[in-house]
Amino acid sequence: MPPRRVTADRAAPEPDLVPRDRIKAAARRLFAERGFRDVTVREIAQAVGQKNLGAVSYYFGTKDQLAAEILLDGAQAIERMRNAFLDDLEARGGPTSIEEVVEAIVLPSARLSEEAGGDDFNRFLMLLSLNNAAVIDETLGGDHNRGYQRCLKHLRRLMPDMPLSAKNRRFVFLGAYISSLLAIREEKLVDTSRNHPTWRSESTLRDIVATAAAILAAPVSG
Repeated sequence: MPPRRVTADRAAPEPDLVPRDRIKAAARRLFAERGFRDVTVREIAQAVGQKNLGAVSYYFGTKDQLAAEILLDGAQAIERMRNAFLDDLEARGGPTSIEEVVEAIVLPSARLSEEAGGDDFNRFLMLLSLNNAAVIDETLGGDHNRGYQRCLKHLRRLMPDMPLSAKNRRFVFLGAYISSLLAIREEKLVDTSRNHPTWRSESTLRDIVATAAAILAAPVSG
């Protein structure tokens, strides 16, 4: 989302205006810790030491627009990794199992948590889905969600005997399960007060993939 242009009747920003990326980083951290609803634009400006409390409005317009841009930043990074993962699978004739597709969903999001500047995105995303899901629905469409849609297409192919309505329910369960576990894992990874060996283990990611795949593969009741 490009910066909002300054109109003729709007004062120019102060020379010490905090750059966009610092505002986004502070907002993402606050949203991840407390949720979208409970954070004010004033608190975001104060978190980066900005005396001009209109800095957030100047750069982003509204809190919703700020959240949408943060969402796009993370989603685009995940999309690049997810599409590359799927390209590799498809080049080798896959994916051939539900678990392979679930890996393509889980691992890129998990890797973002381990990168500089991405260690609060999954918590931000989970709380945003609870506080203001409309921002997600309005922001993530088309090319911004193509990798995930590719995953769902493969899953539908790999679940031929399940009714469509049941598949759609399982996909909702899958998203909630993965989102919550990755958010918890992320919180443990940034917690320096304890080691949290379970959450730092690669085996934990494999177990998240295996149990998420089991949600999809479980027999349909009735």
